[in-house]
Amino acid sequence: MQEGKRQKQIAGLLNEELNAIFQRLGLTMINGGMVSIVSVKITPDLLEARIYLSLFQVGDAKATLKKIEERAWEIKKELAARVGKQLRRMPELRFYLDDTLDHVFRMEDVFKKINEEKKEGESGVESRES
Repeated sequence: MQEGKRQKQIAGLLNEELNAIFQRLGLTMINGGMVSIVSVKITPDLLEARIYLSLFQVGDAKATLKKIEERAWEIKKELAARVGKQLRRMPELRFYLDDTLDHVFRMEDVFKKINEEKKEGESGVESRES
């Protein structure tokens, strides 16, 4: 379903404010790795915000996500103080891991293997013809 104009506006606002909150609360660096907000999606009823996080060089992604979820009330409280006057109701915050980069790296590995196999196949055909 297409995202509405109001959804996009609120998602952009929340993304901007959440980035500032994460920096202020020290949530951008956890367990020696980097945490960044990839995107924020708002449900059509504007009552749930889905926050997609990218984790870079984090050992245990699930533990890191759990740490962030444990501090969700603190994040929501600060977010409400910042944008409370612009929204009728503060949306529930749901955190998800964005594994897009993992898929990209896996696809690159697959393409490399295919190219290597292709080169090996071509060199094998040439040596048989000689």
